[in-house]
Amino acid sequence: MLSFPHAKINLGLRITRKRFDGFHDLDTCFFPVPEIFDALEMCPSQESSLDIYGMEWNEAPEANLVWKAMELFRKEEASLPPLSWFIQKKIPTGAGMGGGSSDASFALRMMAKYCNWSSGDPRLLKMAATLGSDCAFFLQDQPMLGTGRGEILEPFSIDLSAYEIRFVCPGIHISTAKAFAGVSPKTSEIPLKEILSLNPAQWKGKLKNDFEDSIFPQFPALQIVKDKFYDEGAIYASMSGSGSSMFGIFQKNS
Repeated sequence: MLSFPHAKINLGLRITRKRFDGFHDLDTCFFPVPEIFDALEMCPSQESSLDIYGMEWNEAPEANLVWKAMELFRKEEASLPPLSWFIQKKIPTGAGMGGGSSDASFALRMMAKYCNWSSGDPRLLKMAATLGSDCAFFLQDQPMLGTGRGEILEPFSIDLSAYEIRFVCPGIHISTAKAFAGVSPKTSEIPLKEILSLNPAQWKGKLKNDFEDSIFPQFPALQIVKDKFYDEGAIYASMSGSGSSMFGIFQKNS
């Protein structure tokens, strides 16, 4: 069985509160990027295994989110056979585009299909939330507002088909833990939903990623990329997630 886990970007990302469990509450819009994707193959086998291509991987399979997804699923579905996984990486890693989370969530979807589960089985959402804050989003195929740790989702209608989204991935790896350590939680004066309802040409200066305040001083190259997007005519530019991927939104045929 073969699937193509896609990337995402965050349209706005506000860190609103540090929780008692050590995590943070956030307010964001997850937006799917189907043009950037990995390839994930699942094969029943005699013994479970994991092979990753397109990136350096020196850790044990148990450290990978796809493997963790398989272990979680097997606790719910004892009939799941040993599985061999093959991942061809195209989504940049450590770049705020959700590559690992997407792989894991698509693995859940594949195992559910193999075991004849309903695609809407609530156990899938529970497992996805256990795996990571944005994993639940990747069980969907539409823009979603995310609150809580990112696992509380609400469908949101937003159409960017009239625009071109350009990406720059500088190859700077930023750990999520390090990114969160530098933020100061605060609430937004204007609700995210209200900002996103504006014309995208009005987002600049209003739609913010809170991680930029602490990460850009550490990695000035990211500010340079953002400024270059605007110099080239972007109507909006931002870092995605905790970085380091950057994106610019441009009018088509401009």
